[in-house]
Order: sequence, then structure tokens, then C-alpha cells
Amino acid sequence: MDIILNNRNESFDTDQLTINELLAVKNFTFKMLVVKVNGELVRRRDFDSSIVKNGDDVMVLHLITGG
Repeated sequence: MDIILNNRNESFDTDQLTINELLAVKNFTFKMLVVKVNGELVRRRDFDSSIVKNGDDVMVLHLITGG
């Protein structure tokens, strides 16, 4: 499977991954993440059921707070 992840081409040895599987494979461990697939926001509660497929454009953003 070939996708675009954060504006970079990535290849995986599978046909599809859930968002949580993708985050685990790419070692995204930060707790406050925003994920968009093809421009659509994916809610955290849907990370186990939302599938990333070949050709998808995925953005994973770290939220940082401060003051």
C-alpha cells in the first residue's frame, strides 16, 4: 500500500491499516493528535474503525498547548 503521510510518500506491506495501526507502525505516541484522511477529520473514537487505503492522503498533527 502506498499513501502520503504528512506530505511524504510512504509504503506498507499491507492492503490497508486502521488509523491506530498506522500510528503504532509509525511510532506516533503523542497523546494529543489530530488525524485527517483525504482532508476529512477522523475522531479519536473512530481510530480503530477508520481504514487507511492505498492512495490516501493522511495528515497527523501534534497539538501543543502553552501559555
